[in-house]
Formats: sequence, C-alpha cells, structure tokens
Amino acid sequence: MYKYSELKDKVEEAILTLSYNSEAGNLIEPVKYTFTSGGKRIRPVMSLMACNLFSNSVEDAVMPATGLEIFHNFTLVHDDIMDQAPVRRRLPTVHNKWDINQAILSGDVMAFIANECLFKTPPGYLQKVFTEYNNAAISVCVGQQLDMDFEKKDIISLQEYLQMIEMKTATLLAAALKIGAIIGGAGERDYDLLFEFGKNLGLAFQIQDDLLDIWGDRKVFGKTPGGDIVANKKTFPLVKAMEIASEEKLSKLQMLFSSVETDPDKKVKEVISIYNELNIREATETRANEYIARAFSLLGKTGVPEERKKELNLAASSLIGREH
Repeated sequence: MYKYSELKDKVEEAILTLSYNSEAGNLIEPVKYTFTSGGKRIRPVMSLMACNLFSNSVEDAVMPATGLEIFHNFTLVHDDIMDQAPVRRRLPTVHNKWDINQAILSGDVMAFIANECLFKTPPGYLQKVFTEYNNAAISVCVGQQLDMDFEKKDIISLQEYLQMIEMKTATLLAAALKIGAIIGGAGERDYDLLFEFGKNLGLAFQIQDDLLDIWGDRKVFGKTPGGDIVANKKTFPLVKAMEIASEEKLSKLQMLFSSVETDPDKKVKEVISIYNELNIREATETRANEYIARAFSLLGKTGVPEERKKELNLAASSLIGREH
C-alpha cells in the first residue's frame, strides 16, 4: 500500500509535467503560481488512496486525481476574488499579485486544464468518472452561491448552513474518494460508502475549521483568531448560537454581525463572550465528532481488509486532527 507522501509526490510530479499553451505566457504564469504555492493535496491523495484500496496500482487514477486538485485550486482563485482576500497560503492571492481580470481568466483556463486531466481516465470508467466530477463541480458552485446568499440574510437555519458546507466543501472530497474507488475497480456499494465517508469527513473538517478560527492557537495556525467574526461570516458557531440564543442575545449577535466594527478586537471578545455563555464551543465540537464517528463507521463497512484501510485511516485521522 502506498503512503501519503508517496501519493502526494505522484500528484506533484503530474502537476509539474502538465503541458501548457506556450503562446499564452501571461495567462499561464498565474496558473503555475497557483499550482506551486503549496497545499496538502488532500483530495487527489485521498482519491489515490481510495483507488489503492481495490488495486495495487494507482497509475490510472493519477491524472484524474490531479484534475480534481486543479479544479479545487481554480475555485480558490475565484473565491479569493469574491472574498477580496489578499493572502492565500501566506502568499499574495492571484488577483492581488496580478489583477482581477487576470485572475478570472487564469482561473477559467484552470477549469479546462482540469477537464483535460479527467479525460485521461481509462475509457471503461470515463463516463462514470466524468459524470461524478461534473456533478461535484456544479455542487461546489451551488454551495458558493448559497454562501453568498447567506451574507444578505440576518438569520439562516442550521440545516441551511449544513447543506451549504456539504455542497461547497464536502462534496468534492466525497467525489474524489468515489472516483478513485471507481478507477480502482470497486463495486457500487463500496464506492458509494466511500462517497458518504468523504462527505461526513468533509463536514467534520469544515465545522472544525469554523471552530479553530475562533478558538485555535495563533502559534499553531499562524493567524489571529476571530477572522470570520470580523468578516461577518456565518459559520457553524454563529448559526448554532442564533438557533439557541435568547431574544436579547440574538439581537446582540445580529447587531454585532451587521456592523463594520472599528475595534475588531472588541467585537471578537463580545461575540466569544456570548458563545461561551451558550456553550457554543462544546456544541461545535460535538457536531464535528458526530460526523467523524459516522465517517469512520462508513469506512469500516467497506468490503476491504482492515490492513488495506490503514493509510486512508491515518490520512483521514490527520485531516480532522485526531488519533484513530
């Protein structure tokens, strides 16, 4: 069985050997910059691990898995424009380093480069794989639209929020695992189980990310806690707080999240104070752990010997920051 580092190397090599249109240097330079600016390559590596569950060779899955990573990076380029984010992975974002028009166009071409990689799927699996990829790509766009819509709403339900993060974040990871399993020769039951495993893992990851933005260690994560609060982003802690808050606390939260605070530190402290009174950290951890337990239960049901699942278990455990 391949280890995470070995599969990551295969993805990095595939990215480095991509061919580009040499006549369009200004178009491709931001693309190369994006591909070489870091990243854990979680989706392609887990896709290859899913393939490796059912096959001793992962070569047929390398280019499709790489296509998933390219698509993911394309969404980040455009998301950064929409969020007006100045930094990604501690480097200037593409629109900040070049300009918005260049970022839009270079992002666009990345989507088509991703298609080229997916089309290198073995013919017998191509239609099923590309359909799965296309469905996931549309889901990501719908999720992003929902996220944008939520910015204009005072209150969203917990169910609405969970649907949004499932579509925007979790579905692509789920599809990556399913695609890898399909190329590896898995049966329908197993690749559907891996899809659900990935979806629950993705939901847990996003909820944990919401938690770490508020209560994470600045030294570990390299950013000041409360960035989502300052940006008025609707994340799991806020949505949960609004669901259970008294009328007085709800009004206070709505006021805090509808203003541009001149003193961000004060705003963050006031919001966290309300969260602490409502035990929001515990509620957030509980929900994340529910998804984690469900994910590993689903992985356990796949018809693969436990020894073959070891590396995927380790990778999943690392992703959500726990031993398993």
